[in-house]
Amino acid sequence: MVPEDFEGATATARIRLFVQKPAMIPELPRRHATSSVNSDVAATDLSEVSAPAVSTVRIDEAEAGQRIDNYLLARLKGVPKSRIYRLLRKGEVRVNKGRVKPEYRLAGGDLLRIPPVRVSDRVPDPAPGMGLRQHLAGSVLIELDSMLVINKPAGLAVHGGSGVNLGLIEALRQCRPDDRFLELVHRLDKETSGCLMLARKRSALRHLQQQLREGRVQKIYQALVAGDWPRGVTTVDAPLRKDTMQSGERIVRPNRQGKRAVTHFRVLQRFGYATLVEVELETGRTHQIRVHSQLAGHPLAGDEKYGDSVFNRKVQDLGLKRLFLHAKRLSFLAPEAADVLEVEAPLAEDLQNLLKRMVDMR
Repeated sequence: MVPEDFEGATATARIRLFVQKPAMIPELPRRHATSSVNSDVAATDLSEVSAPAVSTVRIDEAEAGQRIDNYLLARLKGVPKSRIYRLLRKGEVRVNKGRVKPEYRLAGGDLLRIPPVRVSDRVPDPAPGMGLRQHLAGSVLIELDSMLVINKPAGLAVHGGSGVNLGLIEALRQCRPDDRFLELVHRLDKETSGCLMLARKRSALRHLQQQLREGRVQKIYQALVAGDWPRGVTTVDAPLRKDTMQSGERIVRPNRQGKRAVTHFRVLQRFGYATLVEVELETGRTHQIRVHSQLAGHPLAGDEKYGDSVFNRKVQDLGLKRLFLHAKRLSFLAPEAADVLEVEAPLAEDLQNLLKRMVDMR
């Protein structure tokens, strides 16, 4: 259902946010997830030290460019995230003898002082089963010296934390022990399948994330939405803001105080009660496609958070068991490539079978 303070524009072929009162949501303590940052730090892991002591580290070029909070999360394994941020806020962690904020990016040659911090015994990541190992090995779409693109399966979170013991990045690190560095370039929701970039070098991570920030990575998705998508609507332009509900659940809502978010839609196939659309992200906000589709009045099939329960039951009866959202194609400039690379992930078999059944029923 479209909120009353939004308008659908058929003449301009756009949907724009123009009024939104700030949500009145109680301030709650932040919930922290285990970081999945990978580090190629050569110094001794402090989780093995029985008597904490001040540690002084010289940052080399391989470690340069990463945020200091991520560096500390990777180095001080077993230390809660809240403790890491408290160390930074109080100035107990120093860079070149000065205070820094969590977003500070380390530079080669920086001298980092880490105070004594007691850490709990590190619990090793659970090992991926043989089935997951084989699936991931067969899901690599392209592999270069600096990076790779994998066809992420639906139902697998990209990283562990918040009740998830094993994510894709932790599983891949165990499956590929020769990769000294392996890090997510961007993220996909747990129930979203398709193209996911990972960096095999820190320089590649910086290179690819800069392209993402500058909007030079083309990201194309396929989605099934409820109802007959209006022929005049091709773009949804509405800023989005993440809020925390009183229950602790996080939800994304259109809000003028949010971050700019623009999504482009193109109809691929109509079924009357549903429409298969191609979606291009101009920006990359959390749940952007899901919320913008809901805002347009046509939520995604299988979306338990932002979707339509009646429509969801209808497609579930046809065999849909998850969110119908697939990261179909990525176009980007790899560090070692002179031309733009285009990588495509085939639509997952379960989603293909659903579309076939829908065609047969017409």
